[in-house]
Amino acid sequence: MIKEIERSLQAANLGFSISNDGNIIRAVSPPFTEERRNDYVKQIKKIGEDSKIAVRNARREGNDQLKQLEKDKLISQDEEKTSQVEVQKITDQHTGIVDELIAAKEKELMTL
Repeated sequence: MIKEIERSLQAANLGFSISNDGNIIRAVSPPFTEERRNDYVKQIKKIGEDSKIAVRNARREGNDQLKQLEKDKLISQDEEKTSQVEVQKITDQHTGIVDELIAAKEKELMTL
């Protein structure tokens, strides 16, 4: 079981030096240099951008569902437009949260 865990940690490519003494797995972190911090910031920004893309995809799916409801005459055009505005507000709110989290984590990393 230890060997499988060790292989998984190495395959994850987290930047740790992995050692195994038979009973214990040690993951040694490299020194936290300015370059390493910048690498982490880049990773955080990429994860944040992926999160914002997921939010926008959810918005698109919601708007597509609203269009289909209007097309099927289950809601009026006015209800569709009003709902699309609400979906956009929710999208803006959540992308704003992601931006705030990215900025906070970047600040935290750069001030260590």
